[in-house]
Amino acid sequence: MLPDTSISNGSHAANGKQGWLRWLPGIATLKEYQASWLPKDVIAGLVLTTMLVPVGIAYAEASGVPGVYGLYATIVPLLAYAVFGPSRILVLGPDSALAAPILAVVVATAAGDPSRAIAVASMMAVVSGAFCIVMGLLRLGFITELLSKPIRYGYMNGIAITVLISQLPKIFGISIEDAGPLRDLLNLAGAIADGKANWYSFAVGAGSLALILFLKRFEKVPGILIAVVLATLCVSVFKLDSLGVKVLGKIPQGLPSFAVPWASGADLVKIVLGGCAVALISFADTSVLSRTFAARFKSRVDPSQEMVGLGAANLAAGFFQGFPISSSSSRTPVAEAAGAKTQLSGVVGALAVATLLIAAPNLMRYLPNSALAAVVIAAAIGLFEFADLKRIYRIQQWEFWLSIVCLGGVAVFGAIPGICIAVVIAVIEFLWDGWRPHFAVLGRVEHLRGFHDIKRYPHATRMPGLLLFRWDAPLFFANAELFQQRLLEAVDEAPTPVRRVVVAAEPVTSVDVTSADMLRDLIRILRERGIALHFAEMKDPVRDKLKRFELMETIGDERFHPTVGSAVDDYLGDTAIDPRESQSGREQR
Repeated sequence: MLPDTSISNGSHAANGKQGWLRWLPGIATLKEYQASWLPKDVIAGLVLTTMLVPVGIAYAEASGVPGVYGLYATIVPLLAYAVFGPSRILVLGPDSALAAPILAVVVATAAGDPSRAIAVASMMAVVSGAFCIVMGLLRLGFITELLSKPIRYGYMNGIAITVLISQLPKIFGISIEDAGPLRDLLNLAGAIADGKANWYSFAVGAGSLALILFLKRFEKVPGILIAVVLATLCVSVFKLDSLGVKVLGKIPQGLPSFAVPWASGADLVKIVLGGCAVALISFADTSVLSRTFAARFKSRVDPSQEMVGLGAANLAAGFFQGFPISSSSSRTPVAEAAGAKTQLSGVVGALAVATLLIAAPNLMRYLPNSALAAVVIAAAIGLFEFADLKRIYRIQQWEFWLSIVCLGGVAVFGAIPGICIAVVIAVIEFLWDGWRPHFAVLGRVEHLRGFHDIKRYPHATRMPGLLLFRWDAPLFFANAELFQQRLLEAVDEAPTPVRRVVVAAEPVTSVDVTSADMLRDLIRILRERGIALHFAEMKDPVRDKLKRFELMETIGDERFHPTVGSAVDDYLGDTAIDPRESQSGREQR
């Protein structure tokens, strides 16, 4: 799907808004809404409704509360996110990643009472929402900067595989216990071999998938909606539900009402800790999905505002008889595949669900599960990213393999553990670059300005008695001893006795206590050998740190030079050496 540049530019404009409008991205989007988007948003919202209802009911029951509350946790949060959420495409609602932590708290505190269960779950949603909003107001969304492009690709590819495999049993009309993608495939294959597949269900699902993929080439045709309607009519007309084709069935009637959740005597510590835990899980999942889809549309999403939007949606869920929610890695791609342009598609979906609850709770009674699975599979296929991974493999193989590790981690362990594994590996790689950085001894190169690495320029010349040493990394605890070791080795290997060392410190962006103590020790060692230590091009913030670490008096202000050239000139002036006496790097070896 090609990105809509008008949306992209509008997103940048919205992100740049100042004042109160910055906290209400939905209002900013509404002000620049284009009439041509409306039909696509309406159709996408109607398609989304076919997903919101069954998924909401299923995840509510998985979380330990009655199914209707899953619809309550869908309607009002979608409306809230449409106002406060910065992403134009993200769909929020009940999510499988949150079911386990919610269920754990509900089971421990509700004592089997359904009304008490929803009160506890709603309290968790309020805690989760408040936690996210506070984090967003503190501008802590920067943590998403750890999510590099390869990690995002790995996440989406892993999600695509997981979602695709999770829907295959529904295509065949088989119920299997969720045990992870690989085991699910094996269990599915075993169930099919045992003759448990319902081929009527398969025909409906496979036919729906084929129709969706065929109609996808016609941009103005709502292929997903057509496929879902036709599948529902087929089941209803030919009574396929009596032949084992699983359908949605009746849905409860009524709308959520405002209520302050409270469960008397409940363990508040468990509820607060549980609410904070689901907040962290939902934000980690939401931030990756949000940034990924923003990149697909060539736009940018403010991660801190994303936390505020997620928090507002959870607060809305908590105060309208819902439970904690997150972004959806299955419903969001469906909205995109159906042509959604803005959050109006989510608003349409929420209003459609509300209408169904009030006026037509049986309208989707014959909606087959296999057709819904076909919709999700078609959306998951569109999530795969391979083309840019080929480029990454060509130019930076370790980042390609990082993406593959993230893919495997998400597919095997789940979204959050998979992302964490990839981030840890990326941080280790970053630390390794700083732990064992590049360094160079510098010299002059004829007809080339500045001073350059003598290894790359064998004909570079060096001043007798002067060592120019460059360290291409911050100085910190992990590389402090290595810095001292490499510098002293360079002194020992110099072609003439060294009288002065000048550290070209422009790449040194920071120092810590360990490296400052190392410099103090290095100064002592060099002084005992009759060698002075100077610095060139050191940044002011780094000098400020040296001053705070009480090193400036030891070194002396006169030993800091604005450029390497001025440091060389100062050395020549102090020693009265003729620059023509310099020796070439080749002669030195």
